[in-house]
Amino acid sequence: MLVLGTLAIMLFSCQSSSSITLVHNGHSEYTITLAEQASAQEIKAAEVLKEYLQQISGAEFAITKAEVTAKNIQIGLADETKDFQEGTVSYSVMDEQVIIQGASPQSTLDAVYTFLEKELGCRFYSPTVEHIPSSPTIKLANSFQFEYTPPVSTRTVHSRLFYENPEFANKLRVTTEAFPRYAPGARVHTFHRFVPAGVYYDEHPEYYALRNGKRIPTQLCLTNEAVFEIVKDTVTALMARHPEADVISVSQDDNTQYCQCPNCEAIHEREEAPSGSMIHFVNRIAQAFPDKQISTLAYQYTRKAPKTLKPEPNVLITLCSIECDRSAPIEDNCQDFTADLVAWGEKTDNIRIWDYTTQFTNFLAPFPNLMTLHPNIELFVQNNAKWIFEQHSNQPSELFELRSYLTAQLLWDPTANPANIMDDFLAGYYQEAAPFVKDYITTIHEEIAQDSSFFLFLYGDPSQGFRSFLRDDLLVYYDSLYNEAAKAVAKQPEVLQRVQEARLSVDYAILEHAKTDLQQALLQSSSMPVPERLERFKQTTQEANITAMNEMRYTVEEYIQLYQQTLERATRPNLASKKTVTLLEKPKKYAQEDPQALTDGAFGGSNFYANWLGFEGNNLAAVIDLEQPMEVKEISAAFLQVTNHIVFFPKEVQYLASNDGASYRPIAVIQNQSPLNPKSKINDIQHFTYKGTPQIFRYLKIIGVNHEVAPVWHHAADLPSWVFADEVEVR
Repeated sequence: MLVLGTLAIMLFSCQSSSSITLVHNGHSEYTITLAEQASAQEIKAAEVLKEYLQQISGAEFAITKAEVTAKNIQIGLADETKDFQEGTVSYSVMDEQVIIQGASPQSTLDAVYTFLEKELGCRFYSPTVEHIPSSPTIKLANSFQFEYTPPVSTRTVHSRLFYENPEFANKLRVTTEAFPRYAPGARVHTFHRFVPAGVYYDEHPEYYALRNGKRIPTQLCLTNEAVFEIVKDTVTALMARHPEADVISVSQDDNTQYCQCPNCEAIHEREEAPSGSMIHFVNRIAQAFPDKQISTLAYQYTRKAPKTLKPEPNVLITLCSIECDRSAPIEDNCQDFTADLVAWGEKTDNIRIWDYTTQFTNFLAPFPNLMTLHPNIELFVQNNAKWIFEQHSNQPSELFELRSYLTAQLLWDPTANPANIMDDFLAGYYQEAAPFVKDYITTIHEEIAQDSSFFLFLYGDPSQGFRSFLRDDLLVYYDSLYNEAAKAVAKQPEVLQRVQEARLSVDYAILEHAKTDLQQALLQSSSMPVPERLERFKQTTQEANITAMNEMRYTVEEYIQLYQQTLERATRPNLASKKTVTLLEKPKKYAQEDPQALTDGAFGGSNFYANWLGFEGNNLAAVIDLEQPMEVKEISAAFLQVTNHIVFFPKEVQYLASNDGASYRPIAVIQNQSPLNPKSKINDIQHFTYKGTPQIFRYLKIIGVNHEVAPVWHHAADLPSWVFADEVEVR
């Protein structure tokens, strides 16, 4: 959709009386001129300029490769002697000549979009929403020049808005893919690809990490010479297969189980960091490929720079900020990362930042980190980061279009005012609803700023905010703001749809909050009933083609189906509801370690932070006192699986009964219907249910049998595994 605005005055670059008239009353004497050998991107730049000048003024412009005449807009005809820095964009007006050019053909296209934005007032808010001013006359100040070199040379925002719409990515001057210039299949976490355990582990366990006296295929042994030769040969083959690529990742797998053999540990001790063996290894690979960039991670256990080793000049250090609290700027709330950034910057000027801007466990949850984007990018730039990858959700998340737009604009110009960018976007994208959306953004960020103890985590959950920025009264207020926003654009269906997509995060938070006491929530009538809100959530996500709830392939469809099942469960009688629970094994950390989490009526969802009682390395073993002997014919308990976080369904669940609380008889053993294997569903919930002959008893014992440790094929091999249990239902 094109949003056409009408200017009350003619378009000026400045209020100078000395000006040139590019268009007068819908007609122009100018032509757009290209060099004879113009590249495809320069031709594209000319076509883009022609298209938008016509949209603004109605004037038609010819594109020629003829000799430059008196009135020309020259595209890419740069002075060959001009020494532009990488990425520089430039445009100028002199003697009625307009010259738009860049340091490269891509930079020339960037220069055209910069000219359209800065001089003509065009805005490109999303692939389908633009603001194009309307004026039959366009004047430009004469004798001026604009030149800009973006400090970040490779700018990536991990958003499908850019990946699926390359033209939109060009308009916002970001990359059209997550890993430009990288060899396919070797972009990140490559150790298991280069030395696959399925090929080598059985015969050569020494190729892999030594942990607690045992070789496990979690990481490679980086001091094993055979490993070096295998990796070098693989890199050679990949580069031969992909000569167009000039970057290849030689990087650790996504776990912290690095090798602790004597040779590796000697390097770690000398360098005072596990990154020592990594840089030692990667430097050797880099020396073998001096004309290529070898990318590696400074991530988790390798984030701290080695004491003495320096990366080779062609080693690209990808420094990752995954551990940081997102409620405030990294420099304030993540000082360890800041120190590591400075330390790496002292060793190399070849740094790629991998930053994170969303909640990966709940894409659609409220995530008030918008105010941190600018200071974080400023921090990276101040420490000479030339390549920044902002890992957003790729899939739609809260205020997805705003986040994508704001991040792209700040990567292009880290000195820009984020408040101005945001205000401009809100007014253009949400139109009359903008004040209400802005009020929501302002309030939720003010609320989290007042809670200095809150840790806004990438792998958190809305439930963590229910006593903070998502408390009851605030959820009511946020909901009211979106009600007003919807009213303001009720007669504009396309804008209303944008508002409904924006309010998904508030609807999601309210739906999750309702689970804390779903029976009570179903009785409330003061706001939209839970089933109706769930239906609106379903309808909006379908209309917007929003299908993913989190990075673990848990779908919106699955979320809605599970929620509908939970609604049904909440309306059925439960003999165990609010009954006393005694734990026979100790839980850890989650649900405040409260045994009553099993019978409190609060239902867990896809994330273990909310209402799940967790046991690490030990079994769930609990006794529920029904207070008197009761006839029971059905028992069910819910268990969670999040395989990448070492949360597995129990091997089996045992149900036992007693009348005296001392002597128990078995009722049933329910086997796991989805046994753990490398292809197990990452994120899932299973109900272990017994239905059978009615039995009379007072005490119910439940044992959920833990795997104890992750299997050898898992990235957390030999680490303790978790069992997470939720509401027990007895009928």
